[in-house]
Amino acid sequence: MRRVFAVVVALLLAAPAFAQSYPDRAVRIIVPTPAGGPVDVMARLLAAALPASLGQNVIVENKPGAGNTLGSRLAAEAAPDGYTLMVSAASGLIMSPLIYPNAGYDASSFAPVALIAETPQLLVVNSQLPVKTVAELANYAKANPGRLNYSTGGTGTLPHLSAELFKQITGANIVHVPYKGGGPALVAVVAGETQLTFDTVATSLPLVRDGKLRVLAVVGTQRVAELPDVPTMLELGFPTISTGAWTALLAPKNTPPAIIAKLNAAVNQTLGLEPMKSTLARLGALPRGGTPQELADHMASETEKWRPIVAALNLKVE
Repeated sequence: MRRVFAVVVALLLAAPAFAQSYPDRAVRIIVPTPAGGPVDVMARLLAAALPASLGQNVIVENKPGAGNTLGSRLAAEAAPDGYTLMVSAASGLIMSPLIYPNAGYDASSFAPVALIAETPQLLVVNSQLPVKTVAELANYAKANPGRLNYSTGGTGTLPHLSAELFKQITGANIVHVPYKGGGPALVAVVAGETQLTFDTVATSLPLVRDGKLRVLAVVGTQRVAELPDVPTMLELGFPTISTGAWTALLAPKNTPPAIIAKLNAAVNQTLGLEPMKSTLARLGALPRGGTPQELADHMASETEKWRPIVAALNLKVE
């Protein structure tokens, strides 16, 4: 027992010194979605800015698949030493574990670091689709049952749940076509493989400006400055479909608190810099930051919000 006690004491004494030297090599951020999607964009912005605070390179690795569960499980099982982190959205962190019974992780598998940003979604359609409003889309879909397809980055993602809520509220018969990430799902709409999707402002706005997509509504609590004439779903009478997308930085559970604190300070410092704020603004995103506990509380409230919705939609993937 004395030997065990001595080892524990030695580890406790070593922890502060380890945290002070952290990081002494490159840090890896796992993104459980393909490159080019909304989560990936946020992760790469953060990875480009963090070295100035951490003094080490930050590398992004995309590990997509199975509704974000493959990369999320890989991050959850990584050594809790601060050298493997994850940037995720509600889709992979909150919703996928509710939908995939064998996901192998849930929100409690991670130590919250900081909320990065929130971005409204847009309901966008292929520019050739003969609809210009949400009402016209609902009527067209009901007049042509099963002929419209909507693409998402996978079952259980926020766009998937938003579309299923839209179908439930309007009675529209629209077919789900899951892709391996938000980027490919958006490209599918541009190419006409599918006709619509819900996507973040960050990735869809450039395509809207180029005329390759038509935006029908903002999914958020307020209009987007870059699209002042586009109404919100709330304004159009769809209060349930009003949740924007958010991204957060997380570490494996049991990562030392001192390392979490150092990462949290680095994220907050980065989000406060003018280049990051202006870049996020161009993408229609709002920088958030805050404490690890605030992120933990946010994750808990999101879980409680989405659990009954997932249950009501009867979404389960074995």
